[in-house]
Amino acid sequence: MMRLGKQIVRWRPAQRAVRFIAPRVDPTLLRLSRGRISTAVVTPQLLLMHTGAKSGLRRTTPLIYFTDHDRVIVIASNFGEPRHPAWYHNVKADPRVFIAVHGKTSAFIGTEITGDERDRLWGLATQFIPSYLDYERTAAPRRIPIVAFTPAARIQADQTR
Repeated sequence: MMRLGKQIVRWRPAQRAVRFIAPRVDPTLLRLSRGRISTAVVTPQLLLMHTGAKSGLRRTTPLIYFTDHDRVIVIASNFGEPRHPAWYHNVKADPRVFIAVHGKTSAFIGTEITGDERDRLWGLATQFIPSYLDYERTAAPRRIPIVAFTPAARIQADQTR
């Protein structure tokens, strides 16, 4: 299924649909189906609820993710564009977010990952979604950020110890 998905996404009309239509349709699909249905048929998606850095308004962005232990990992690829996605700037300004996955919403804290840990996660991400390598080429010289979302409850527990 992933192989078919990779072939479809290389087709120009599919790229446009994924980029411009899916973000408008997926929040509703994911909410109504409790996380079971989205336009990203072959990859898991979450809904990231964050606060606009300039507007202060609540924003919801559907994103592909994977997990690393109890952290949720998201790649700020912006489809290989030269600028970081808006959600990334919002999370940098206010890392307190909510993430909805499979109909369950929880509080998280976002942190950009750097150094060896970023390299390790980038390797996992490109194994999971090889098109990130294409995005890396087209985004150059921008280095695509990786954001790890840690459950807020874990951070609070660690701070009380």
